[in-house]
Amino acid sequence: MAESPRARHFIHAALIVDSDDALRSRLIPALRRSLAAQERVFLVVGAHVERVVRDALGGLADQLEWGERSTFYARLGFAYEGLRRYLAAQYASGGTVHVIAEPDVAGDGEPDAPVDRAAAHLSYESACEEAYAGYGCPVTCLWDSRTHSTALIDSVRNLHNHELTEHGCERNSGHVASADFLKARSEVPLAPAPAAVDLDVALTELDQLTSIRSTLRTWAGQKSFDAEDVGDLVVAVTEVATNGMVHGAPPVRLRGWRHRDMLIVQIDDAGGRRIPPTAGYQRPGGPENVGGRGLWLARQLADVVTTYSVGSGTSVRLHFPHPGADGAPAA
Repeated sequence: MAESPRARHFIHAALIVDSDDALRSRLIPALRRSLAAQERVFLVVGAHVERVVRDALGGLADQLEWGERSTFYARLGFAYEGLRRYLAAQYASGGTVHVIAEPDVAGDGEPDAPVDRAAAHLSYESACEEAYAGYGCPVTCLWDSRTHSTALIDSVRNLHNHELTEHGCERNSGHVASADFLKARSEVPLAPAPAAVDLDVALTELDQLTSIRSTLRTWAGQKSFDAEDVGDLVVAVTEVATNGMVHGAPPVRLRGWRHRDMLIVQIDDAGGRRIPPTAGYQRPGGPENVGGRGLWLARQLADVVTTYSVGSGTSVRLHFPHPGADGAPAA
């Protein structure tokens, strides 16, 4: 599938580095060009990249706008939607800004990780080309190949329609359209759920959702989640379970388990109705995005949401890291 005409005009650039020298030779000239042209630049990057930029630019770095990365990337879907809102606000005020973001995701291939957060982030990298295209603000995503696998970096490069090199921002001829990437991702089966789980409930009636909410609150509270995060989990899971009952077919099976400091919930329905690959990535309510509220909301409240549809049903798995846990995002 070809990318949409709207997305084609959105500059979504990859900045891929393998050393501090590469970072300086590619990013610093671009920043100097923007400062000379009096263009606004907003950076959401790690402490190391910020130090490199400040050392290279000196006092000029104070003319850049800086965001807090650890808060911004607390949850993948929330970061994706938060940046969309930021760009929409700039557009509404008549301004533009070049956003440079360094995704705060753990290295891919981490042993015993409950989910590959870096790979999950790629779906948002792909989806943003449609979601951000109308705001007129370029976005550059900085990835360091020293902390990610070659396969993931290759995917990063393919998901951006431009790449920032020593020669400037160049169009990427190998770009993969968002619709194609998200379709391929939706066809990847979920890893098997553990044989022993904390919760295993079959839903056959919508009236059962009241008792499910209570069960989820008790379970998450016993795992030391605070009231706000318990509420987020209950809302996200209930929305997906409701979708399974309304758009799929009962029985809807709900399972929950703990993996290290993360609570994981999987909802399986028996409807056999495929979830559209782009479901939950576009804000619902617009003329082109009728419905889709449940999965969109779940993506804001959980950190990672993965889906898989086959002829016999649909599975949705939601991941909720414990706030402040070592290696987990803190909302």
